[in-house]
Formats: sequence, C-alpha cells, structure tokens
Amino acid sequence: MFLRLYDYVIALSAHRRAPSILSALSFAESSVFPIPPDVMLIPMCLARPKKGWLYAALCTLFSILGGVAGYLIGKLAFGWIEPWLMDSHYADTFTAAVTAFETWGFWYILLAGFTPIPYKVFTISAGVVGMPFLVFIAGSVIGRGGRFFLVAALIRLGGEKLASRMRVYIDIIGWVMIALAVIVFAVVKMNGS
Repeated sequence: MFLRLYDYVIALSAHRRAPSILSALSFAESSVFPIPPDVMLIPMCLARPKKGWLYAALCTLFSILGGVAGYLIGKLAFGWIEPWLMDSHYADTFTAAVTAFETWGFWYILLAGFTPIPYKVFTISAGVVGMPFLVFIAGSVIGRGGRFFLVAALIRLGGEKLASRMRVYIDIIGWVMIALAVIVFAVVKMNGS
C-alpha cells in the first residue's frame, strides 16, 4: 500500500500544480497522512533547482500549519481518535512520544522535525500533553524548516547523483541528524549544569 502511495506522490512531482500538491502533502503529513513531503520536494528541486528554496519554504509553512491541526486534534479531539490510535501500529510510538514530550518539550519537537517517523505522531502528542503552543511553533519552525531547507540545499549542491543516494539513505541521514542533535543537547545541558 505505501509503495503505491509513494510512487503516486513521485508522479505528482512532475504535475503543473506540483507546488500546490506539495503544500497539501506537507499539511497532511503533519496531521493525518503517512508519506513525507520529501518524496515530492526532492524531484521538484531537481527539476527546478532555482525554485528549491521556494519549495522548501512551502513545505515548512504547510507542515507547520498541518502541525497546528495535529496539535489541535491532540488537544481538543483526542478522545475521538484514541481508540483508533491505540489499535494502530503507531500506538507504541505515540506512547513514547507523550513521555518524551513531558520530559524534553521544545527539544523533542525540534528533533521530531528531522525524524523519518511521521510528524503527525509528534504533533498530536504535543497537543495531548498540552505543550505550550508558542514553544511548539518555535520547535516546529526550526525542526521542519531545518529539514526541508537542508534537503533543498543538498539537492542544489549535489544534483541527481546526490538525490538518488539520499533516497537510499534517507532513514540513516535522519537518524544521524537526531544523534547529532542529541549529542549537542547533552553537551549544552552538561555545560549549563
């Protein structure tokens, strides 16, 4: 099922309305949809490298707006979706995300922006635990913006060869970014103590 969705999204990246589709995909991935917008962002940046920054900005803006929708789902309507969520394959991830939000707050949402785990898990969790809204927005802007602008920059610098390698190694790249961020956070925390 996901492979077909993935292939469909790749095909949409060549459509004349691709920027609108990219925006809708970015919004949906942050609140309900499982396919990350990178699958459209990468081929769109390859096709029109000069518009890469615009595409990254669209991904960031609409991902944050979708994140706000996910946050509101968690805050206002969690009781309605809880039975479905707890029966889905996202249940363990969601439970871990809630615990991490209670412990790490801003840093967790910032790191969540870079992970290969669907962002909706984090946005809904943030609403459930009542994370301060402005802190949620700030972490989302830095995390999601950092991710999408990094992808656009890498595609602009590396072109087609880098894009094909990124597709193969995107999960590894995401986890390396998380590990680096955790190390930086730990060093800052230790020096601040």
